[in-house]
Amino acid sequence: MLVDALFLVFGIALLYFGGEALVDGASKLARRLGMSTLVIGLTIVAFGTSAPELAATMTATLSGAPELGLGNVVGSNIANIGLILGVSALLLPLATTTRFILRELPFMIGCSALMVPLVYDDLIGRGEGIAMCALLLAYLGFMYQTGREAPDDDDDDDAGSLGKSLLWVVGGSLLLVGGAQALVYGGVGIARDIGVSERVIGLTMVAVGTSLPELASSLAAARKGESDMVLGNVVGSNIFNVLCILGVTSSVRPMVVNGAEAQIDLWAMLALTVAVPLLLWKGRRMGRAEGIGLLVFWGIWVGSLVLRLPATG
Repeated sequence: MLVDALFLVFGIALLYFGGEALVDGASKLARRLGMSTLVIGLTIVAFGTSAPELAATMTATLSGAPELGLGNVVGSNIANIGLILGVSALLLPLATTTRFILRELPFMIGCSALMVPLVYDDLIGRGEGIAMCALLLAYLGFMYQTGREAPDDDDDDDAGSLGKSLLWVVGGSLLLVGGAQALVYGGVGIARDIGVSERVIGLTMVAVGTSLPELASSLAAARKGESDMVLGNVVGSNIFNVLCILGVTSSVRPMVVNGAEAQIDLWAMLALTVAVPLLLWKGRRMGRAEGIGLLVFWGIWVGSLVLRLPATG
């Protein structure tokens, strides 16, 4: 078990540093293209910070542990809202616009709700995966067309050279792949050693571990007063987790899962997702009180997993 734990810690470390490098390079590339801060968060940063979930879920599924992969997606989406958005709101009141609440948030809710029928028959098939990928491409095209801004000449020096930015992206991606391999290996090993189901391991340790890039980038954005980046990162990551991670993974190999066992956690994810626009609607902002509420919900959900361990182990 010690070797498995070392793999788990090593994998989380690689994912963290790989995610940081990938986000940094991708953000600089996006600024050179003249994209708004919100769109950067919703697309480039969201994809970069979701790359660990993609690598971990793909590796888990190809290794014969699709339950760990599904648990990783659901647990990451719950952690993104309950933990990451909650902590960020404690540091900075998150202000937004009516358009964001009425356009981006309903799309996130729709993507989350899509998971309920997807797992109903215990199989996320290749056709469903391809459809999700197509929906993701349409979403990216729409965001690119509606989120363009005139490039800011003052950002040219900060954005750095194209080659350097690409190097950060490639280097970060390699670290993420290696980290995902180590994380899944350690997580599956621990699950088997202590008799805990792979689904629970995916919902907790693996989900939080692969959410570290989202946490780091959101906290950094909150410290800089970039509430648009925080909200865009969380919302965009949850959209990518469903459409990109489940879509790409099931397109490569259909995912056989236990839909009945996943229902409690899916409904918890949906409840948190629906809560976001409700919390933001009053005053178009999310303050410390709302942040504490999200953290409490996340803590209760984690506690429910502990209580369910004897039944799922």
